[in-house]
Amino acid sequence: MKLNEQRRVVGSKLVRKAFWVGLIVALAGWMAAFPAMAQNVPAAKKQGGGEKYAEGLAREVHHQLTVLPYVSVFDHIAFTLNGNNVTLTGQVVRHTLKTQAEAAVKSIEGVGTVVNQIEELPASVGDDDLRRAVYRAIYEDPVLSRYAVDELPSIQIIVKNGGVALEGQVESEADKNRATVRAGFVANVSGVKNNLVVRPKENSKK
Repeated sequence: MKLNEQRRVVGSKLVRKAFWVGLIVALAGWMAAFPAMAQNVPAAKKQGGGEKYAEGLAREVHHQLTVLPYVSVFDHIAFTLNGNNVTLTGQVVRHTLKTQAEAAVKSIEGVGTVVNQIEELPASVGDDDLRRAVYRAIYEDPVLSRYAVDELPSIQIIVKNGGVALEGQVESEADKNRATVRAGFVANVSGVKNNLVVRPKENSKK
């Protein structure tokens, strides 16, 4: 083979080799960048979705917490959102409910970190007796009994070391005050803290 022809063959091989090397490097760089892109999807949704995204996320967190198995009128679980990060607060009677709440929220698409600050109430026979007594005092009242119609009554009764905290929502200030009085009449209750929220008129039950 002549010298010029040999040079053309060698040059052609080098060009082909450079092409494939360049393609492989480009593909490697794209594959390395892809996981980072996928991880940024929730953050991008959060930044682009604004208030609607936050409202949708809050509704989903609230839904997951309300459908937890074994949650009762003697438990109260609340949450706050900071971007897509969730902090759980409140008090529960069962330890399993605390762990289930955290797992349920972590399973929601788009949720970032979950900080579980739910308090597990101490086991106490005396507190158990008070829970039942306060429940009867509130929900056997002819005015307040309508709040027991839902599967999860809208007035939660939290008892710790003889103290009672009322959580949830009612329709009026009169009902809020009545719940305080009824709970305070129960023997051995050391104090009543009323955290009930009065629902806006448009959200009140008919």
